[in-house]
Amino acid sequence: MKIFLDTANIDEIRRFNDMGLLDGITTNPSLLFREGQDPDSVMRQITSMIDGDVSLEVVSTKYEEMVQEGLNLYRTGDNVVVKVPMTPDGLHACQTLSSRNIPVNVTLIFSANQAVLAAKSGAKYVSPFIGRLDDIGHDGMDLIRTILEIFRHYDFDTQVLVASVRHPLHVVEAARLGAHVVTLPPNVLDKMIKHPLTDIGLDSFLSDWRLLQESQK
Repeated sequence: MKIFLDTANIDEIRRFNDMGLLDGITTNPSLLFREGQDPDSVMRQITSMIDGDVSLEVVSTKYEEMVQEGLNLYRTGDNVVVKVPMTPDGLHACQTLSSRNIPVNVTLIFSANQAVLAAKSGAKYVSPFIGRLDDIGHDGMDLIRTILEIFRHYDFDTQVLVASVRHPLHVVEAARLGAHVVTLPPNVLDKMIKHPLTDIGLDSFLSDWRLLQESQK
């Protein structure tokens, strides 16, 4: 399973990328807004830092404008994936951009029906938002299970990109189900790295090493 970082923070991207953990990046207008910098500059920095796919989202809501904005975003870097919303205009834009060999990520997916339609429109990725479904009393991971089951029955090249990840258990469940990609915020990736028993074990090793050194004096 590929791991994407869901952020526009350059320092966080660099930190995790230097560990060799990142297969790609997902961004959106809200994440870019939080950085308080020129979005074009931030997007160009990200695409130059990352070898894998970088999803950059359109802010237009009309078909013609989405297509034009998608074409402009694609010029940011060869690894750009244009992100469009799951709307009629978004599906139309997905079909048009995909027909021009521009990869598309259809976002804000909350049902299997939407995922199937996005795949038929030529999306490279579909992004179901599991955390937001959990928030309203639905089982977000059950949606991932259903989408993957459907996709396995048909000749879809579309990858399931699990989004709105809230905690490490979401990542484990996505991996168990066979999701292609999971995108997660930096704080969740930090939690995946850490474990109290690792800290305890390391402290024990270092303590024993210090005692060994002292005994040799």
